[in-house]
Amino acid sequence: MDSENPPEIILKRIISCLQDIYGDAGWWPGDADQVMIGAILTQQTRWENVEKALSNLESVGIKTLDDVLAADDEIVMENIRCTGYYRMKTGRLKELSSFVAGKGGVDALYDVPVDELRRDLLGVKGVGAETADSILCYALNMPSYVIDSYTERISGCAGITAKKDRLKDLFEKILPCSVEKYQTCHGWFVEYAKEFCIKKRCDECRIKNLN
Repeated sequence: MDSENPPEIILKRIISCLQDIYGDAGWWPGDADQVMIGAILTQQTRWENVEKALSNLESVGIKTLDDVLAADDEIVMENIRCTGYYRMKTGRLKELSSFVAGKGGVDALYDVPVDELRRDLLGVKGVGAETADSILCYALNMPSYVIDSYTERISGCAGITAKKDRLKDLFEKILPCSVEKYQTCHGWFVEYAKEFCIKKRCDECRIKNLN
């Protein structure tokens, strides 16, 4: 743990370390509707379950937010059951789909300034900061960095005490204002957490011992 250097210096070292490990690999491909649906489904579950649920939905003709809005609740619930909390998530999918429809559809969202759209998304029931930023960054290709529990955990292990919006501000200060950079960097943190944190390989962690 490094608690003597400013958090900006520590974060730059973490990012450099992860870039050395993972390079420029992409993460979370898919069209806007699929990513938005996935952003809700991934809450409190593994991505493998989300992929299965997306495939299930597609098999019954539910591919877009408009499809979700038009679908019977029971059909949605049955096909996303594998992600857990399927009743709650069905409600959240319906809320998000209704919100997007009320804005004029997915294409109309691109005309809304990113800060304004983030505020609006946070007003949708079931959409927290991580989900809102995932929608902005990955579905709509807008520059809004995603902070998740993995990022907080890794940053904390390196001595950065900032959380949530403060940590988001720190990333956005360090990184170029680029959707591609935001997506790539966030993906590095997720991959590192899956490889080391989840498997409790703390003794092998390079980030804990950054100089």
